[in-house]
Amino acid sequence: MSAAATRVGPPDPRVRATAAERLAGLATPPGALGRLGELGVWVAATQGVVPPRELTDVRLVIFAGDHGVAAHGVSAYPPAITGAMVRTFVAGRAGVSALAAAHDVAVRVLDLGVDDDLADVPDDLRRHKVRRGSGPIHLEDALTPEETRAALAAGERVAHEEIAAGAQLLLTGDMGIGNTTPAAALIAAGLGLPASEVTGRGTGVDDAGLRRKQEVVDQALRRAGDRVDDPVETLTALGSADLAATVGFLVAAARAGVPVLLDGVISVACALTADRLAPGAVAWFAAGHRSTEPAQSLALDKMGLVPLLDLGMRLGEGSGAVAAVPVVRSAVALMRDVALLAEIAP
Repeated sequence: MSAAATRVGPPDPRVRATAAERLAGLATPPGALGRLGELGVWVAATQGVVPPRELTDVRLVIFAGDHGVAAHGVSAYPPAITGAMVRTFVAGRAGVSALAAAHDVAVRVLDLGVDDDLADVPDDLRRHKVRRGSGPIHLEDALTPEETRAALAAGERVAHEEIAAGAQLLLTGDMGIGNTTPAAALIAAGLGLPASEVTGRGTGVDDAGLRRKQEVVDQALRRAGDRVDDPVETLTALGSADLAATVGFLVAAARAGVPVLLDGVISVACALTADRLAPGAVAWFAAGHRSTEPAQSLALDKMGLVPLLDLGMRLGEGSGAVAAVPVVRSAVALMRDVALLAEIAP
């Protein structure tokens, strides 16, 4: 990845201050807009203009990949579902597809590491593929160092493509059976926490499955050892091609000054890793929703992000972020369209 490990500057503080002044001057009681007002100020700061521009171009990228741990009892679903769901995204029939259509969000799905040739899907979907599946992280590295670099670079390229096409707000989504296990491992590595505190039920494993999942994450962390002190080595040891690409995507968006609305535990694990790789990147991220995975809340707290929605969702795909898009647009509308008190005062 280009310019790795360099700090990312925050949205323009002068614009933020101007936006905060506008918020304070709106014809509403002080503080009456609550977090909607704070969100509107953040959007204005990320855009560098007050009032903020309408969000007419919002884009979700779903990074798909398979995970070697899925063959070791950590998921309630078989790995073959990953490829089937990629085809469902292409057909526009997934859960996130319905939400995206309702909220005018463009959806792009990419195969970074699906254990399927996917020969029946459009070529563009496969052109960033790094490998078929990832190594089972409790037994071996997820990726080679070269594959990690390739996945990071792929995510960076995709972010630049979406921004060049006009994206004003980017969203990250995921698809990969077993992916909450490496996500938990990434968060454990980033926060220095044990497996027991970060591991959740994912797609809904039973108590025995949860214990097995905790054992896998614990074993993976022990195997990685002090390599977890480096974010790129952490991705090599504990991540996957799709997660590494998501990290590259997030870092590139932050460096380009384009805000990102995060989804669930996968997205947030990648955001935490992105902020380790490019300190300060988190200033360009907002949290779309709180998932049911404990690791997500722990990572959000560490990054100082408060989710916009808390609906008990655990679908993944980017669905929680897409569901939060109307909230972001509402914040922008308030900043743009509410009269200033100075304009109406007698």
